[in-house]
Amino acid sequence: MSKAAAPVTEAPDRSDGPAHVAIIMDGNGRWAAARGLPRAEGHRRGVEALRRVVRACDELGIRYLTIFSFSSENWSRPASEIGDLFGLLRRFIRNDLATLHRDGVRVRVIGERDGLEPDICALLSEAEELTRSNTKLTLVVAFNYGSRQEIARAAQRLAREVAEGRRDPGSIDADAIGCYLDAPDIPDPDLIIRTSGEQRLSNFLMWQAAYSELVFVPQHWPDFDKAALEGAIAEFGRRERRFGGLVAKTAS
Repeated sequence: MSKAAAPVTEAPDRSDGPAHVAIIMDGNGRWAAARGLPRAEGHRRGVEALRRVVRACDELGIRYLTIFSFSSENWSRPASEIGDLFGLLRRFIRNDLATLHRDGVRVRVIGERDGLEPDICALLSEAEELTRSNTKLTLVVAFNYGSRQEIARAAQRLAREVAEGRRDPGSIDADAIGCYLDAPDIPDPDLIIRTSGEQRLSNFLMWQAAYSELVFVPQHWPDFDKAALEGAIAEFGRRERRFGGLVAKTAS
């Protein structure tokens, strides 16, 4: 798998830092439980953390931010919690979309939309369409997303092309699969952060994470802020990125 593609938007020269940061926003429920608050309050505070981090990414010259908003496995949670999460998504888009657009943020959505409520699909499409021409930070929202499912959808598309005689099976390689992922034009993440101390990807960007640096931080997501992001980026800067060969990035 190749390294991240050249950025498609203009941004400050920050060649020593990650161009694409992806975050598994974990720990809302544990944050709330530690304070004797309902889980819904933890999710609400998590949205506030997201606002902080979006601003911080812009200030730090990060070009792409991917967030794990709602996983395909989250459907196993209680219906009341799913309702709370969807309500937060609705409010976030309705309340924050104008600000994101004003600030030049482009919104992209990855994941499966079949089966989602029509108003959710409409809001996701509205966010993408309104911000389509923005050229600063690209905010990629992984919603109803699972990496295994994404790879399976790509394989199904390639299999249909072979069955219809439009593709030679021998032409299927890593690049061909990559072209049929949900956002093939977005470069792979340089840095993946997971909050709340857990140390796994949990079906998030598994294909794209082949050469990502992984940083796990102890803070629950509602406590995550610019300083925590800068700390993760500093850790990224201390890594040697070899990509299976020579050192691509030395410690600063």
